[in-house]
Amino acid sequence: MLNDTQCKQARAAEKALKLADEKGLYLLVSTAGAKYWRMDYRFAGKRKTLALGVYPETPLKLARQKRDEARRLLDAGTDPSEVRRTEKIARKVAADSSFEAVGREWHEKQKGEWVETYAAKVLTSLEQDLFPSLGRRPVGEISAAEMLATLKKVEARGALETLKRVRQRASDIFLYAIATGRAENNPVTGLHKALKTASVTHRPALRSTDLHEFFIRLDAVRVTVMVKHAITLLALTFLRPGELRGARWEEIDLDAGVWVVPAERDRTRGLVGMKMKEDHTVSLSSQAVAVLREMHNITGFRDLVFPNRNDPKRPMSNGTINSALRAMGYAGDEVTGAGFRTTATGALLEMGWRPEVIDRQLAHRERKEVFGAYSHQAEYLAERRKMMQQWADWLDAAKSGAKVIPLHGHAAA
Repeated sequence: MLNDTQCKQARAAEKALKLADEKGLYLLVSTAGAKYWRMDYRFAGKRKTLALGVYPETPLKLARQKRDEARRLLDAGTDPSEVRRTEKIARKVAADSSFEAVGREWHEKQKGEWVETYAAKVLTSLEQDLFPSLGRRPVGEISAAEMLATLKKVEARGALETLKRVRQRASDIFLYAIATGRAENNPVTGLHKALKTASVTHRPALRSTDLHEFFIRLDAVRVTVMVKHAITLLALTFLRPGELRGARWEEIDLDAGVWVVPAERDRTRGLVGMKMKEDHTVSLSSQAVAVLREMHNITGFRDLVFPNRNDPKRPMSNGTINSALRAMGYAGDEVTGAGFRTTATGALLEMGWRPEVIDRQLAHRERKEVFGAYSHQAEYLAERRKMMQQWADWLDAAKSGAKVIPLHGHAAA
């Protein structure tokens, strides 16, 4: 049998040295001076060796305990090497199934569809608001109570918009965990009922009586023709700024007067598709077609309708339109690029257009509590084409300074 002094003083010369203890345990000393505990045994007729640690980190007494545990397994008809392998796999599975591991895996999978800055922002959000509390927990064992406690910390900061985004990201991670077999339920489901929600802020928008002054300022402001055309098309199409900025010529049929905005665009280039994640048809008025033909003379040789001047493969920057509006003398609480949607909605309702037709042109989600069981396939394309032309004519009248009086019932048919 070995003792501690022998273990400490053991040295190998030209070849590795084995110092035997008992019951198959021995200290293997390499020519470099490293010392390893090993145990030789036979199982199912085969000679095997089990690693039991490194000396002196694993002292003699602990090495013997590990040997005895292995012997008990052998006596029970179990291969200790197989048990070791199974335990290693279990530890890896547990590590791969932590909320943080699954969250990072989800993020890695998703980030290819996001622009780099947004992907970084999402990861920072996970690291700040979710991983500290839940990161080490097995994703399949996290309860709704734990999830709520984590979200309550965000709520306590008064960051209600952040809370909404964090809750959605947590839910997406759990859905991914379910899809990959590491969780059976989503503990985020229903938690919004126990959390505060941010009050709805309506987009700052122009009143119809302000449109004449707006177009005078747009004509006068010192920005590029491309920016002026982008603002004009926001007014004529009801698209969201990101949806418009990512426009590609291949989406637009000027002869037919139709623009089909896809559900998805290449986010790695900063191109944003429809917010509602479905293709959306925009009926183009003759005025919108005229603006786009002018744009085609400027950028028709490129892929993008509104390319970034520094990198034509990317769209006009996010702040360009709002910066132009500021240059026109409008504060952020007066007018934004998205505010034309609000202006158009009010005016078209005044004109007598049906809410469901307006809503479909705005590409809102269906609101059954308002519109009943309308089919998702109800596109109202014929009505929308008439509506968009009437809206463009109405804008022309506003530009000219004419007193605009909406005619009720004009679209009742």
